[in-house]
Amino acid sequence: MTHLAAGSTARDGYDLWVEPETAGWAYSSLRVLTLEPGGERRFAAGESEWIVLPLAGAATVEVLDSTGERAVFPLRGRASVFDGVSDFAYVPRDARAVLRSPGGCRLALAGARCERRLAARHGPASAVPVEVRGAGGATRQVNNFAAADAFGCDRLIAVEVLTPGGNWSSFPPHKHDEAGPHESVLEEIYYYEFGGGPDALGYQRVYPSPAGATDVLAEVRTGDAVLIPDGWHGPSMAVPGYDMYYLNVMAGPGAERAWLISDDPAHAWVRASWADQLPDPRLPLYGPPPQEGTA
Repeated sequence: MTHLAAGSTARDGYDLWVEPETAGWAYSSLRVLTLEPGGERRFAAGESEWIVLPLAGAATVEVLDSTGERAVFPLRGRASVFDGVSDFAYVPRDARAVLRSPGGCRLALAGARCERRLAARHGPASAVPVEVRGAGGATRQVNNFAAADAFGCDRLIAVEVLTPGGNWSSFPPHKHDEAGPHESVLEEIYYYEFGGGPDALGYQRVYPSPAGATDVLAEVRTGDAVLIPDGWHGPSMAVPGYDMYYLNVMAGPGAERAWLISDDPAHAWVRASWADQLPDPRLPLYGPPPQEGTA
């Protein structure tokens, strides 16, 4: 299945559980965890590297790596994904971690199977590049917290995308399912949340490419996920009145950690049309906070 409805993959106390074995691929993982006030959760990284990202609330991440080094990262978090950029923690492969939240929180654990063991680190919110991409009705905001050129990982790439109600993102449709000078092979997970109340919804399209047969048109709601092993993906449609958030988690076999894509030739012309349009003035919804100690 490529469309995972909220709660359909709940496992072992996690609200969402996607791993290579359940997805039918080799690298990308995602878990979503809700901790009640005072809650605690332990997990082993295994052969994957992980980023712990607050979706709502604050947490502390304690990491004990395979060499015995211990690090503790307090995460200030945010009220919701629509209220600000969050800081995050990197947990290396072969490490163990303890997640705690005095006030309660919801966390995303984005993972990728990898070979190298890097150092445990804190990613400050103030260092997250915030980009407004597109124009007109295709304007969206991208928080590049773990983009390939923004934060060091072995294989994991992860970004957040915010699309105001009525706009389309992931457009023109694009793909990354063939290796080459202009494209990298990446398995991708989309995880969605929506503003505007419990009835908020949007739509996601994925359709077959020359190298892939994935074909889905899904009505998506808060807590849903869509798996994209291959194919052209886009648009992600935010219906009027409801802002859309999605977390993209990607990893693949390439020697270079890079997000290289090909646009669908039938719709690639749309990208050039942005030069004659203004970005949606509703964006950015927010920017990164200032660095501590600065005005």
